[in-house]
Amino acid sequence: MSGAIPAESLVSGLMEHALSAACAASVRAAVTLGLPEALGEAPATADVLATAVGADPGALRRLLRSLTSYGVFAQEGTGSFVHTEKSRALREDSPDSIKYLVLWCTEPWLWSLWGDLDEAVRTGGEIFTRTHGRRFYEHLHTRWPESARIFNRAMTQQTRLSATVIADMLPMSGAGTVADVGGGQGLVLGTLLERHPHLRGFLLDLPDVVANADARLHSGGELADRVRLVPGDCLDEISVEADVYLFKNILGADDGTSVRILRNAMKAARPGARMVIVENFVDDGPGERLASALDLRMLLVIGGQKHTRAGLLGIAERAGLTVRGVRPVDSSLHMIETVVPG
Repeated sequence: MSGAIPAESLVSGLMEHALSAACAASVRAAVTLGLPEALGEAPATADVLATAVGADPGALRRLLRSLTSYGVFAQEGTGSFVHTEKSRALREDSPDSIKYLVLWCTEPWLWSLWGDLDEAVRTGGEIFTRTHGRRFYEHLHTRWPESARIFNRAMTQQTRLSATVIADMLPMSGAGTVADVGGGQGLVLGTLLERHPHLRGFLLDLPDVVANADARLHSGGELADRVRLVPGDCLDEISVEADVYLFKNILGADDGTSVRILRNAMKAARPGARMVIVENFVDDGPGERLASALDLRMLLVIGGQKHTRAGLLGIAERAGLTVRGVRPVDSSLHMIETVVPG
């Protein structure tokens, strides 16, 4: 009724949301202190861990209390701490490590931008340029080399997590060539070529990205004789003809720009060529909360976006592609299979 005091669970829930930056900061602190590496297979007390990472024992115990509440580390009845699946994934030596993804999502320069989210919502555009005087990627690579290094490692980790699943799912029957557009270091392309010995590939990305491609794809690498590295900008031109084109997490701009990228590929493709889009949907699947957070970050930083299911299908259709199907890749990614009409 009017004037009633909100239920305690409602208050505490909203307060947890309002203080959720403490969760992000706790996870970042764990990584930067080296806690996941300091804790081995045997349980360890906060005092022992504090000595290992060079921290104040009392303060570290408070940090660990926060982390265990989120399932990052666990505390035994003896008071010692042990690993959980989450804390193991923060170790750099973990095969499924997301250490650099966590660092990238919590870089210090991002904190102040979140405080201006309301302004980004009012204007509908990014606020990074207003804050720092130049566009994000230019500033990142010229002013923040360490953050740029973290970005590159984070993108590698992100791709590695899904490369095998995508390679297993991607239909390659009848295909002899595949073009990975905006393919970064080529981890997905390399995995595809390993799966399909008859396949030849093209890796298309910006010149400095292609220059640092997976060693398997460079001259002397085990896959080099089946790959052509193509430096360039997919916003200007996609210059190769292939049987299959892959677009993974590169249609994060406005609708018009996304349509332009697809049409650039269609100019080079022959009728019947397949174009496969792998993206997050902000409104479909168990990864909706993660995709929504990434969507707002993109709004703040580059003015980009994650798309709804209907929105991304509409982009493919606006480009002139025929949509053949949509399948989930994992909890946060979907694969849209399209074809260039004859």
